[in-house]
Amino acid sequence: MNKERRKIINTQWHAMEELKAMHAAVVAKAEEIKAELENVRDEEQESFDNMPEGLQQSDRGQTSEQAIANLDTAINALDEIAADIDLDEAMEALDNAEHG
Repeated sequence: MNKERRKIINTQWHAMEELKAMHAAVVAKAEEIKAELENVRDEEQESFDNMPEGLQQSDRGQTSEQAIANLDTAINALDEIAADIDLDEAMEALDNAEHG
């Protein structure tokens, strides 16, 4: 591999390193948001569980159940953020390409 292509690979490896750091910050923020939403969901679930059965079947109870389901969906989506990106393998491959 010539010097010019090695330089491009090295530049892109460093760009991926920056991307990895940005992703780590996003994951940390997602975990922070997730924890807060879990607290809200748990409080809403406790409130729903403490409603009399008749109130649980009312519009208010159904709204509460839907809010809990929507919070679960958001929490699950935040869980996926951490699992979706793994740049280590790609960075290792670039390193191997650059250095032979």
